[in-house]
Amino acid sequence: MRLLLVAAALVACAAAHEHHGEAPTCAGGGGRVVAEFRPGEVTLDGHPADWEAVEASEFALLPALDPDDDKAYTGGKVAVKAVHDGVNVFFMLQVDGDYAYTKGESKKCPSVALMFQVGEKATYYNMGGCKDLPGSCTRKSCRDHEVDIMHFSVGNAIPGRLYGGNHIDNAAGNGGDRFGHLVDVYAWNPHCRYLDGIGPKENNSNAQNDWHGAWWHSSLTFHSGFVDDDSPYGKKDDKGTYYFEFSRPLRTMDQFQQDAQFTIGEPSNMAVAFWYPTDGKPWSNSQHYSASCDWVTLDIQPSLEAARYRPAPNRSWDAATAFALLLSVVAVCVSIFVGYSASKNKSGVQFTQLAET
Repeated sequence: MRLLLVAAALVACAAAHEHHGEAPTCAGGGGRVVAEFRPGEVTLDGHPADWEAVEASEFALLPALDPDDDKAYTGGKVAVKAVHDGVNVFFMLQVDGDYAYTKGESKKCPSVALMFQVGEKATYYNMGGCKDLPGSCTRKSCRDHEVDIMHFSVGNAIPGRLYGGNHIDNAAGNGGDRFGHLVDVYAWNPHCRYLDGIGPKENNSNAQNDWHGAWWHSSLTFHSGFVDDDSPYGKKDDKGTYYFEFSRPLRTMDQFQQDAQFTIGEPSNMAVAFWYPTDGKPWSNSQHYSASCDWVTLDIQPSLEAARYRPAPNRSWDAATAFALLLSVVAVCVSIFVGYSASKNKSGVQFTQLAET
């Protein structure tokens, strides 16, 4: 039953991403997010203090279906930050917005998603761009159109608490999150969108949710830790900023083209989406904003030390070799000297013949 509910939620969310017709044109497409090597600097709790030294890339939030500057999100731009520690990559999204939270009603709460290109033919527009209709998508027919999606609906998520991959859903072999709906998804187009590990029969696999994340709002002042009974956690319409913080491994154990695989020093394509209940009204399926109208480049950089490192000549090996050679020469010289001395002494020895008796 829970799996059916999750599948139904994904169908609704897929409709929220659905695009029709030709890709719209806009002047602000593209962009770049830099993920520097900063090990041990970020705690995954939704709070922004440990991100202050990280440079942000800012993007106007434009309606995904009609990216007109005049229809941009009124709260302003989204700031996207990223770092990595050589094992995991971390993201921080910051968006201004009055506080809105209604427990159990996702469309009356903000929601965010990250999308990454997996297949070489996967397009930003139409979520991968496979032309197959609902029910006809397969791993073979939509090959190379795969995109990897992380979607976080905070309607059941306590601010400051961690959600995403958990033992229960991962044991079931899928990318779900029954606690906070921070889910790990793949898609070929808006009609063919599934939790990792779920989909057409020939595409089933044992998968897991590789994402973790938390959210916060700057108007919240209670820092000892919220619990479910504290809902709605803050005062409606309080001014402030939303923070959404996420992490996942650079590489996963996916074997079915459902996860993006990140490599240090190589660029990846990503996109950011945001939903918000403007004027307290639930957002509809088509009312989501995008941080660009095309892929944004994610640049996962090597450490400065690694970039500057040049191996020095192996002087210890050279010294050892020279010392060994010197010892060899000395040993040869000593051997020659001893042999010569022994030969000389032998030639000068006087032998006295014993008299016969």
